[in-house]
Amino acid sequence: MSTPVKRSVVVSGHRTSVSLETPFWEVLTQIATDQNMSINKLITEVDRQRDGNLSSAIRIYVLRRLQEDKTS
Repeated sequence: MSTPVKRSVVVSGHRTSVSLETPFWEVLTQIATDQNMSINKLITEVDRQRDGNLSSAIRIYVLRRLQEDKTS
């Protein structure tokens, strides 16, 4: 199991930290690259739609994107 890695990000203009396991950071980075946007912008979009914890919301977002890609 991967240990969570804490990174500083800017969400809606505010600096915060997010802890995610390395595989989630890797996929999130790839999604941002594929969409030609920064990690901060992508996380801001996830933040706008979330209920609850930001790190959990990002994990769910990544999981759903991977599921969508698998069925496409």
